[in-house]
Amino acid sequence: MSNHPSRVLSLQGASNFRDLGGYRGHDGRTVRWRRLFRSDHLGGLTERDKAVLAELRVTRALDFRGQAERAAASYEVPGVEQHSLAIEPTVVQRLQDLATAGEQLTVPIVSRLMTDLYRSLVNDQSHRFAEFFEHLLQADAPVVFHCTAGKDRTGFAAALVLLALGVPRDVVLQDYLLTNQVFQLPPPGRHGISDEAMAVLWRVQQGFLDAALQAVETDHGGVERYLHQRLGLSHAALKLLQTRYLAET
Repeated sequence: MSNHPSRVLSLQGASNFRDLGGYRGHDGRTVRWRRLFRSDHLGGLTERDKAVLAELRVTRALDFRGQAERAAASYEVPGVEQHSLAIEPTVVQRLQDLATAGEQLTVPIVSRLMTDLYRSLVNDQSHRFAEFFEHLLQADAPVVFHCTAGKDRTGFAAALVLLALGVPRDVVLQDYLLTNQVFQLPPPGRHGISDEAMAVLWRVQQGFLDAALQAVETDHGGVERYLHQRLGLSHAALKLLQTRYLAET
């Protein structure tokens, strides 16, 4: 690999497969390239795509999708061990319930549900993100983590690991928003949801991630305390994380 590989990898069966390398973190060290990957689901990978993952030496996939999502788009990639860190897609279920009740699914309603989702990730799903960091600390080879679209559950996970590595918040936000440039939205026209509301559902907004990070600040006193007290990462564990995923200067 070159010193400056592509951040977005061109796969036929996943449009949001990205490398977290190259961002500057603690002590001026940069996140190692070709070690941490984030993605949308891997259920559509072609044989060529799987060969790319083999070239990248990815051996572990951390899957935030819920049970039904996994069943609907299962995958097998030779040499890649899958680990379920299931977070059920509550927004989709809530939208379906509202539509069944005859509620018009407007942009403000979808935006509110998405904001609520991000806040809930901080506390209700903290055990999953604790498991996520345990896997990163165990991994001795490149790892990919993903959900269905690779934007919300995956987006918060990516933000947490980048912040833990000392990447500035504005850069973390830039990485989060990159989804809007690369993720291929599903076809429009889902029954009961306008195209405008669907765009809110399938894209990311700064306000969503800000809501999660504000909950981290308000409820836990900041990212460092959240990592230590809620996710159980000791100072030694954070040091190991930085040693593993930050390049030497």
